[in-house]
Amino acid sequence: MPRIPPSLTCLAIAAALAGCSAIDRASAGIVGVVTPYKIEVVQGNFVSREQVQALRPGMSRQQVRDILGTPLVTSLFHSDRWDYVFTLKRQGVEEQKRRLTVFFKGEALERHEGDTMPTEAEFVATLENRRREVKVPVLEASEDKLRQFPAKTADPAAAAAQQPRPPAATYPPLEVPSR
Repeated sequence: MPRIPPSLTCLAIAAALAGCSAIDRASAGIVGVVTPYKIEVVQGNFVSREQVQALRPGMSRQQVRDILGTPLVTSLFHSDRWDYVFTLKRQGVEEQKRRLTVFFKGEALERHEGDTMPTEAEFVATLENRRREVKVPVLEASEDKLRQFPAKTADPAAAAAQQPRPPAATYPPLEVPSR
């Protein structure tokens, strides 16, 4: 087997590496166009401004749970505190994070604090950013357009055949009579 000079080996390796960088540059253009699908991640409880406004000091824990839902975080070390955390991650949209903490004194609501919550309408508006381009067609027909279609004439025999039958007056027995 012939011996390959080291300088030729180094030249071959350099050419191969140069080729790899050219392929890398070409693939970078493809990667910029084709991106992997990222799922939307929703974690926690969405709490609206209307729900927060419904909270009143002195409410029981069950009343608070009925309004806000089950808290995302409860702690054995902080039994008088419930944390409601909401996170929404969507591709191409800034991540949304909101937090609300509810404090109890015994079994009664003492106070709440946290981020300013959006109204339900404001939150829904942030979700519908991709659907704004859709135009809903006008669905109406003028009297002139309706006259273009012939009126259906009812055949009395065909109309009678399409009428449902009246229910049976007697029914067969469910069990065979024993003798």
